[in-house]
Amino acid sequence: MRLLTLEDIRDIYIKFHQRGLPFLFSKLKIDSYQRTKSAFNVKEIESANFWSIPEVRSRWNKLVTGDINKTYEEYLSENYFQDSAEIKVLALGSGGCSHELRLAELNPHWKIDCFDFSDKLLSIASGIAKDKGLRNISFHAENVLTYDFEPGKYDIVFFHASLHHFENIFQFLKDVVIKSLKPTGCLIINEFVGKNRLQYSKQQIQYINKALKLIPQQYKRIYKTNLFKNNYYGSGVVRMIIADPSECVDSESIMPAIHEYFEVVDEKAMGNNLLQSVFKDIAHHFVGNEMPDSEKQRILKDIFQLEDDFLKSNPSDFVFGIYQVKGSHAV
Repeated sequence: MRLLTLEDIRDIYIKFHQRGLPFLFSKLKIDSYQRTKSAFNVKEIESANFWSIPEVRSRWNKLVTGDINKTYEEYLSENYFQDSAEIKVLALGSGGCSHELRLAELNPHWKIDCFDFSDKLLSIASGIAKDKGLRNISFHAENVLTYDFEPGKYDIVFFHASLHHFENIFQFLKDVVIKSLKPTGCLIINEFVGKNRLQYSKQQIQYINKALKLIPQQYKRIYKTNLFKNNYYGSGVVRMIIADPSECVDSESIMPAIHEYFEVVDEKAMGNNLLQSVFKDIAHHFVGNEMPDSEKQRILKDIFQLEDDFLKSNPSDFVFGIYQVKGSHAV
């Protein structure tokens, strides 16, 4: 376990330049719930995250759906949950609800209840839903851990990049997820399921640094700074807890817990074991026309191949999956 690293010191400097002093001061609050809330209760933060690279998103599409142009929402809507007149969906930790809004568009017969503690993000999502004329999606600013959900109400409980923020995953799945589901209900995830607190192995860090070496120096300048990302050192536990006490708090338990309580309906490895850390804060170089397309494609192809090589002997850090409560046979 790494307590404090050079990566942490660099990240504090980067956050100051990207998000300003008020954001850093928000991390000094004693209340861990408020520190977590400060990480999400924002409309839009300018940054350079790996998911902003179009080719990365196409890679996900290919891995999940088999088609670089088909999203997992489209794949899910085309292949599952189309035989019932109404499907009730509980979306937990939904944030800005972009994926839930898309699913509501694609599936008029779904009734989606979005829950999150970020009232600002939910308010924005509600406005988008009204603009789109969506009447099959609702928004609830609540603490999921203390809210009293109606038992056995939902056909689906849905998580997109939120389940890894909950602790005691085995207990959480029993007390909240399974309790809220009908006996034939399903769990759907698109999630980080890797190491707790991003405590990557030495081998994973070595591969991340191998990937960084494939990127020319001019494309390693960190967003809104004059620093260059020449090495990745791994995250320290202390900074992660201060920044967001909920971040990857029990992520290692997600897959074992799901397989304990649910049958696999569909499960796809999405990787990101290298991409998430390699492109953090430098992804902006790979969006738009900063570099020749041929050079960009060559770099990305080499890094994707390196990640594929790593995945041959290591579990995927991100997984898309559909799972049904054990003993059910409805899907």
